[in-house]
Amino acid sequence: MSTLTRRATLALAGATLAAPALHARAGSNAPGVTDKEILFGQTMPYSGPASSYGTIGRAEANYFKMINEAGGVNGRKLTFLSLDDGYSPPRTVELSRRLIEQDKVGFLFSPLGTPTNTAARRYINERKVPDLFLATGATQFGDRAHFPWTIGWQPTYQTEGHIYANYILTAAPDAKIAVLLQNDDAGKDYFKGLKDGLGGQADTMIVASATYEVTDPTIDSQIVSLKDSGADAFFFCGVPKFAAMTIRKVYDVAWRPRLFIISSTSSSVATGVAPAGVEKATGVITTAYLKDPTDEQWANDEGFKGWVAWMDKYYPEGDRKDVNNVYGYTMAQTLVQTLTQCGDDLSRENLMKQALDLDLALPMLQPGVRVKTSPSEFYPLRQMRLVRFDGRGWVPFGEAMTG
Repeated sequence: MSTLTRRATLALAGATLAAPALHARAGSNAPGVTDKEILFGQTMPYSGPASSYGTIGRAEANYFKMINEAGGVNGRKLTFLSLDDGYSPPRTVELSRRLIEQDKVGFLFSPLGTPTNTAARRYINERKVPDLFLATGATQFGDRAHFPWTIGWQPTYQTEGHIYANYILTAAPDAKIAVLLQNDDAGKDYFKGLKDGLGGQADTMIVASATYEVTDPTIDSQIVSLKDSGADAFFFCGVPKFAAMTIRKVYDVAWRPRLFIISSTSSSVATGVAPAGVEKATGVITTAYLKDPTDEQWANDEGFKGWVAWMDKYYPEGDRKDVNNVYGYTMAQTLVQTLTQCGDDLSRENLMKQALDLDLALPMLQPGVRVKTSPSEFYPLRQMRLVRFDGRGWVPFGEAMTG
């Protein structure tokens, strides 16, 4: 699928969207905004090495479809252009240019990927186009001083790395740690967070590290080398395809680290765990800020039941075991609240102002986790919980933490 186009409307659970009102003069609004429509776009990897994330864009599109059926946001329908960049940075730049210059979108929403967003960010900011709620946790996307039109959404990779470091220092302070990281800014961010969290013990505790490229056919040699280092704790950070390859290979070479941690970016049971064999992932640890759909504790949770009902009606072909569908659903709710707060002022300036004035407890966020922004806080989510895979799903242990 190279292009998805959806017209949709999004209403937060329990919220009522404002009725149509007198709209601001068209000249004051962003391009793509009329009395009846808000046009916006994104880039998403529907193909390529990160294609398992493509379901995020589909979930968002289907959520907006629901919102449009309910009448839109403040009387305007949402028109969403989602273009396939294949997780290729040059392609992301090309398509971002197309969305802004040719399609005339008002803003960008939830473009996915660290290397892809890094490539397009300067162009987007030079044109003062809101680049809202990027689907990446790279710390660099909270740099308001240099890129004031770009804001992330999920907890940063450095925050997550700190949480893992704190856990290791508590659970296994004598651990010998091996790390396999994706060779890009996301992997480096995770590694920095881990090392910073370990502090002065990082140099002695981390005994080996290796990298991989998203174009690599295998990571077998890296796993064998890391096992041979004598490490008894292992941290993988990367995309789901390589997480599954890693989990399988670690098991197959009979490496049984006492702590096996994978990044939350690869924690989808459907795409990061099940392809390896769920029995091979039992005991693996990650973090969560969303309610995982494989965790049976949420069965009677009202927020979870609302998500299931939405999946059944608006995205029945989507995988209920894939947390990425929770991600897209919750990300879309964040945008709809931002647009609702804009009222009739849909200028690009006001879009950014409202994106930086959020305080939301959304139905599929973990207890204690909120979307919260301000003019001085460009990181909307900052809390996570540790979770462990029990052979069926991710089971939380401990309270929400900030790294």
